Amino acid sequence: MPADFPAELAALDSTLAGVESVVDVPGMKVELAQLEQTASAPDLWDDQANAQKVTSRLSFVQGEINKVTSLRSRLDDLHVLVELAQAEEDESTLAEAEKELAELSLAIGEYEVRTLLSGEYDAREALVTIRSGAGGVDAADWAEMLLRMYARYCERHNWPVEVYETSYAEEAGIKSATFAVKAPYAYGTLSIEQGTHRLVRISPFDNQSRRQTSFAEVEVIPVIEQTESIDINEDEIRVDVYRSSGPGGQGVNTTDSAVRITHIPTGIVVSCQNERSQIQNKATAMAVLQAKLLERKRHEEREKIDALKGDTSASWGNQMRSYVLHPYQMVKDLRTEHETGNTGAVLDGEIDEFIESGIRWRRATER
Repeated sequence: MPADFPAELAALDSTLAGVESVVDVPGMKVELAQLEQTASAPDLWDDQANAQKVTSRLSFVQGEINKVTSLRSRLDDLHVLVELAQAEEDESTLAEAEKELAELSLAIGEYEVRTLLSGEYDAREALVTIRSGAGGVDAADWAEMLLRMYARYCERHNWPVEVYETSYAEEAGIKSATFAVKAPYAYGTLSIEQGTHRLVRISPFDNQSRRQTSFAEVEVIPVIEQTESIDINEDEIRVDVYRSSGPGGQGVNTTDSAVRITHIPTGIVVSCQNERSQIQNKATAMAVLQAKLLERKRHEEREKIDALKGDTSASWGNQMRSYVLHPYQMVKDLRTEHETGNTGAVLDGEIDEFIESGIRWRRATER
C-alpha cells in the first residue's frame, strides 16, 4: 500500500468535514421538511410563480443533501475497502481502492469549490452574452465556438440552457448571442468566465493560411428575482419588432415576433427571438433588460466603493484567457496561470479545471 494512502484519506476526511459544516446538512434537513410541507399544500399552484420557486428550491435542497450524504457514504466505504486490502494483502482490492480514491478526491474537490460561492448573487441562475470583438469574420466564428463551448459545458452538468437571441454574422459565426443557464449557482460558477477571450490560429477564412488573432467578449450577469426591480419608464425605452433570422426555416421566421428593446438613457439594447409570440418575447427581453440595469447599478456602486478605498486596479475580468491553436496548442488563464495543451477538450466544454482554479483565485484575491 502506498505510504501516502492514509494521509490522503485523512485529508479527504478533513475536507469533507469542512464542506459538511459549510453546507449545514442538519439545517438543510429542517428546511427540506418545511419545503415539503409547503409543496403539499392544495392551493400551492394558485400562485404559479411562487409554486415554481418552492418546487425549484425543494429539488435543489434534496439534491444538496443527497450529494453530501453520498460523498460521506463513499468515503466511509473507502475506509473499509482500504482495511480489507490491508488485511488480505489483495492487489486487485488495493487497485480498486486507489481508483475510488482518485475519483472521490475529484468529486469532493469539485463540491468544495461550490461552497466557495458565497457572494450575494452566486446562487442565482445566469444570463450569458457572447459578443464578437476585433478580428472580423474570425472573431464572429470564435464567438460561435465559445457559444458551443459553454453549451457543451452546461450539457455535461445537466444544466438547462435557453437561448434568447442570436445575431448571425454575414459570412460565418455570430455577432452576439444571449442565453440563460437555468441552474442554481450558475451565476457564481460562470461569472469567473466574464471577460475577453483571445484566439490565435491559422484562419480558415484566409486563402493564404495566415495566422489570425481574434477576440470575443463574455458577459455574465445574475438573473433577477421577482422581488427585485428597476423602475423603467415607458418613455425611456424604444421597442422594435422584426422578423427572426437564422438558419433553418422555423415558424418564428414567418412573423414579426422578434423584439428589440433599447433603453435610451443608458444605450443598453436587448433582443429576444426564441418565442413565436411577440408578447412573450417582449416579456423576456424586459426581464433581460431589468437584469442588465441591475448589474449596471451594482457595478456603479462597486466603483464608488473602490474609489473610496483607493482601488485603481483594472477589472479582473478583462483579457482573462488565451486559446492558442497555432504554432502550438495551449489554453492559458492569464489570471490563475492554469493551462492545458488539450485545446480540443476545452473547446468541447471541458473547462471545469479553469473554472475551479478561477473561483479559488477570486476567493483568494477578495480576502
